[in-house]
Amino acid sequence: MSRDPRVDLWAGDEVHFQQFGSRCRMWIPPEVADPVLQHHPTRKSVGYFGAVRLGDGKLIYQREEATFNKETYFQFLQHLRRCSRRSGHRVVVIVDNASYHHARLHKAWRDVFWPDFQLYFLPPYSPELNPIERVWKLTRRKCLHNQYFSHLDQVIDSVELQFDLWSKTNSTLRQLCAIT
Repeated sequence: MSRDPRVDLWAGDEVHFQQFGSRCRMWIPPEVADPVLQHHPTRKSVGYFGAVRLGDGKLIYQREEATFNKETYFQFLQHLRRCSRRSGHRVVVIVDNASYHHARLHKAWRDVFWPDFQLYFLPPYSPELNPIERVWKLTRRKCLHNQYFSHLDQVIDSVELQFDLWSKTNSTLRQLCAIT
């Protein structure tokens, strides 16, 4: 399917980025105890639905203010379908087995668009098979690691600035998510 030029293969998932808790990479001499880095004492986070087209690295995302559920996922699916359509191309989205990905709420809608817009479900407990997981990891490294964010809005600005750069065809995500 990845070699068929009439198929746009996408990988989709959701992610949370926390205001604190970023890893810090540094060299520490063996005789020195590991330092303790203080982080902002909060558990605030922001969530995103996202999908990356594996053929060219284009990223589509949508911030989720409330919670990930069948209603918000249905909104993202509709957004993804509108943004991913290209004439003559079938869209296939690789997703995990979260219960709201299978929801009856949007099953009739998915059936209507089945020939041109399909979801392919990964086996349970196999997130490492979804290429977009690499995008989330790279986003954390580029936007959040080794930085202090006193407000959640700063996390949102940092992440969305990077997402906006990736919202056009780009070689970084194409190479990162390559499956061929």
